[in-house]
Amino acid sequence: VRILHVKENIASLARLLASTSHGGFPVVCRLKPDHAEVFQGTIKRLELCMLLENEHIFEPETDNESFSSSYPLSEMDSCLFQITVEKLPNLSRLTMLLNRYITDPRYQQLFINLEPHINKSAMSVQAHFSLQRTYIIFRTLGLRHLTVFDLQNRVVGVITRKDLMPFPLEERLRLQLAPQ
Repeated sequence: VRILHVKENIASLARLLASTSHGGFPVVCRLKPDHAEVFQGTIKRLELCMLLENEHIFEPETDNESFSSSYPLSEMDSCLFQITVEKLPNLSRLTMLLNRYITDPRYQQLFINLEPHINKSAMSVQAHFSLQRTYIIFRTLGLRHLTVFDLQNRVVGVITRKDLMPFPLEERLRLQLAPQ
């Protein structure tokens, strides 16, 4: 599972986006230093790409897990507004930007606070959740991905629509063979 942290390194984030085609990522955080990382929500690839085009929101590394938000809330709100209304990122420009973030050592020391951008109400299921119910959730809600977590709320996987494609075939076959 490719996960992100609430406080994510710019160079690592750029490497992840350059090396995968995933449409969304689970975001985790460690609530206390001696505790495991737990699921906080999800963030879409498109949102991450839009965030990376806004260098003014990058922050230097801090000692603690949480950010002290270097910009006031009103400025953050306008930043979020600008990010959400822009057009889709230009693919060639984004590729150049990701390469710069990966190769330039300055971005090893810069981080981004993903917390304001996380979908904290993202659907998720426990590891032993019924496959049939999972399929129903995907169909009724039109989901693209679903985070799977264990009893301690640690991310253990992600289910995508592609993972469930064979399921309707098996279901149809079972229904057709059942009366016979």
